[in-house]
Amino acid sequence: MVVALLLLSFAAISSASNIQNPPSAARDPSAVQQVMQGKRADASAAWWGFNAADSTAALQAAFDSKAKRVIIPYMGKPWIVRPLMLRSNQEIDIAPGVVILAKRGEFQNLQDSLFTARDISNVTIRGYGATLRMWKHDYQRPPYKKSEWRMGIEIQGSKNVLIEGLRVANTGGDGFYVDGGSSRLWSEDVTIRDCVSENNHRQGISVISAVNLTIENCTFSDTNGTAPEAGIDLEPDAPNQRLQSIIIRHCIFENNHGHEMLVYLNRLDGYSAPVSILFDHCLARMTKSAGGWSGMAVGAVHDAGPQGIVEFRDSTVESAGKEDVKVYDKSAAGARVRFVRCHWGDAWSSLHPEYNGPRVPVLIQLRDPKVTHQLGGVDIVDSYVYDTVKRPAVLVDERHTTYRVRKLHGHVTVENPAGVHAELGRAPIDTDLVVTAAKQ
Repeated sequence: MVVALLLLSFAAISSASNIQNPPSAARDPSAVQQVMQGKRADASAAWWGFNAADSTAALQAAFDSKAKRVIIPYMGKPWIVRPLMLRSNQEIDIAPGVVILAKRGEFQNLQDSLFTARDISNVTIRGYGATLRMWKHDYQRPPYKKSEWRMGIEIQGSKNVLIEGLRVANTGGDGFYVDGGSSRLWSEDVTIRDCVSENNHRQGISVISAVNLTIENCTFSDTNGTAPEAGIDLEPDAPNQRLQSIIIRHCIFENNHGHEMLVYLNRLDGYSAPVSILFDHCLARMTKSAGGWSGMAVGAVHDAGPQGIVEFRDSTVESAGKEDVKVYDKSAAGARVRFVRCHWGDAWSSLHPEYNGPRVPVLIQLRDPKVTHQLGGVDIVDSYVYDTVKRPAVLVDERHTTYRVRKLHGHVTVENPAGVHAELGRAPIDTDLVVTAAKQ
């Protein structure tokens, strides 16, 4: 799978359209005038005047112009900027080697992001070989006030957005953030492709409210700073927000300090739109002792919570920091959770000495009875557990309550020389989950 993902990435880079340098990568007032008059569709941001100390004015003016396509050329030095606002009906092509760098000492406001797309439409940002970078460690100490929202790219209430090929690193919040805005309660028709989100403060990417969101061939790694510290966190803030037609495919989630893949639906209720989330051919792994949590986690679906489905298909977890899979406080009456042809191996690769709970590969757990009295609603279809420790492959943990798990279905094949078994709790209801040993 890793080789396949690398080949996909190389193919995407090689097939990306080459950015043609504009006639001049220097200040050109006459060319700017032609752009403003609508006589030229393509423009170089350098025509507005590259400034090695602060190029905010040039880039923002280029974005605010009538140019259909803004090219940010390589100037030999970073484009140092303060927060920038994107505009509708524009393609931004960032040349290979370009670094758009947050100006040090700026971004003092709690929600200052590097790029913000707010209530706009028809925007493309293409940056194969380019980087957006901030100063995460600066924001984590005075004089900066504590904040989780200094994002790399913030998309709010926007429609028809395409982002390709960018590396986003060292932000004071999330690498990418997708939410509603003032005119739309969700962003819609958003694609994030062939991107890298690395060493960010809160998440690799947060998805708060989105319809028709595709995230593909991306890597989200080394998130650390403030909880949840996930590779991806799909987590609405209010019942009227949406997570519909979300597809995450061919992505890698690696060495994040929280869960690698997290779906947390606590704020949705029975009146919320049904959720539809698919992880397809994704990989979560810990390749260093980073103290990470679960590879795949779904939590907080109330008894009166949303309907719909969250599915992990043909996806793999290698050496998760805690469980390979954790489904917690998930009502059998709410959205279904499905694992189809997944592979899970070498759970609990990090020590986590402070943790006193069960240490198993697949955990279905009731932590908060206020969320649900009917834990369950999980399908595990033709999936595999690889383990070497004497412990249950699948464990239902509702021991501190009188409630029973229900609606667990499917089949798990286990390869473990120490023995193969599952513990599904006291008298499970409507449950036929089968765990069998792999054939030798």
